[in-house]
Amino acid sequence: MNVDDLIRESFREQNTESAPPPVDLADRVLAIRRRRRTRAVVSVAVATAAAVAVAVAVPRLDSGKSDVRPANVLDHGDLIAHPDHSPPREMLAAGNLVAHPDQSPPREMIAAGRVVLAAYCTTTSVKESGGRHTDVRTYWLLNPRTHTYEKAGKWSFVAVAPGLRTAAVLERDLPATRIGLLDLLTGTVERWIPVEHTVGALTFSPDGRTLVATTYKKNPDVHVTLSDHQYSHLPNYQEPGRTGFSIIDVASGTESWSEVPSGDGTGLNDRQDFGFSRDGKLVYTGLTEEPGQRFYDFRGHPAPTPAPEKYLRWYVDARLSPNGRLAAGDAVSGTKYTSSEILNPATGRRSTTVRGQQLLAWIDDERLIAWDITPGSNEFRNRLVVVTLGSEKEVPLSGFRSGHDGAAGRWTPVFAER
Repeated sequence: MNVDDLIRESFREQNTESAPPPVDLADRVLAIRRRRRTRAVVSVAVATAAAVAVAVAVPRLDSGKSDVRPANVLDHGDLIAHPDHSPPREMLAAGNLVAHPDQSPPREMIAAGRVVLAAYCTTTSVKESGGRHTDVRTYWLLNPRTHTYEKAGKWSFVAVAPGLRTAAVLERDLPATRIGLLDLLTGTVERWIPVEHTVGALTFSPDGRTLVATTYKKNPDVHVTLSDHQYSHLPNYQEPGRTGFSIIDVASGTESWSEVPSGDGTGLNDRQDFGFSRDGKLVYTGLTEEPGQRFYDFRGHPAPTPAPEKYLRWYVDARLSPNGRLAAGDAVSGTKYTSSEILNPATGRRSTTVRGQQLLAWIDDERLIAWDITPGSNEFRNRLVVVTLGSEKEVPLSGFRSGHDGAAGRWTPVFAER
């Protein structure tokens, strides 16, 4: 039996199970949009990618086991198969990649080793009155049957769960009063979770059993588009609308809210979402000033920064390598190509550099997915590439994005593990 047959059998097993499809699993994704850090009032969404499995199966909450993946999840490290048709010509046999370097935005699945492009979004700026504008996101979600990206115009925010089966979604008007659990196979919301505190962002925990919902009192995607002088004369212009976070048990829908005061707004963007720590036991938020990030326990109490995460930049999506021995850092200058730092997480010192303009996700302990440009080209004309430690070579995964930051049609990836 070949890989395609095994995956087809997996689909048949799922479709014949008497239990309803699980909607409980967990990856910057947040997929969430992240803007360049240019000033303290620029809106930035922390893109925390939730883990996903290519074999379109999801763990059950009542399993009681540390390994949340079910037995019928396939784990082929060198192949990502298409159950409904032959593998695409872009399958790179030597690098276990599915690439579409001629597509931007992508129409067909992109994957690299353990990482899948689970979704992407575009953002359109809509002018409002009073010198304001609203960033409106439109998502395209990966269909696990066809391995193509399909428009999902109903949702303002999406976090994809493992198995490519479930996503947590928010409706168009933010902040939202309920969270939907969307079955990606059918395109229907299986269950709604009402919330007492209105929500503007969602992130799954590493094990997929919990959501952290960032709560806002106003739409975090509405921004002022005035000069610095005009900003200073706007009432409460520094006050972000974030109120705190809710920890939500996906199985029961129970909500535990913690208020996190935003003070006078210094250190926060208009949109500053919460994500989970590496072990899923804490949540963190980014800051636009030192120390750069702050951690909290699930009751909203400030917590010490976990040692492996002390030197991470919240706006560098890749964060720690799978074995935890390396940390993705910021872009650096003075190198032959556009490059980024790789840090020793114990000391914060540079271990090496790797090609890439922005490091987005670790594939394994030696390879990452990054945005990068052609040497000498415009910084905004970038594409998804695979970069490798110790190598100057890179492999393109997508076509080039065009237009400047914030231009209509530019797309933001949402990655997840398989």
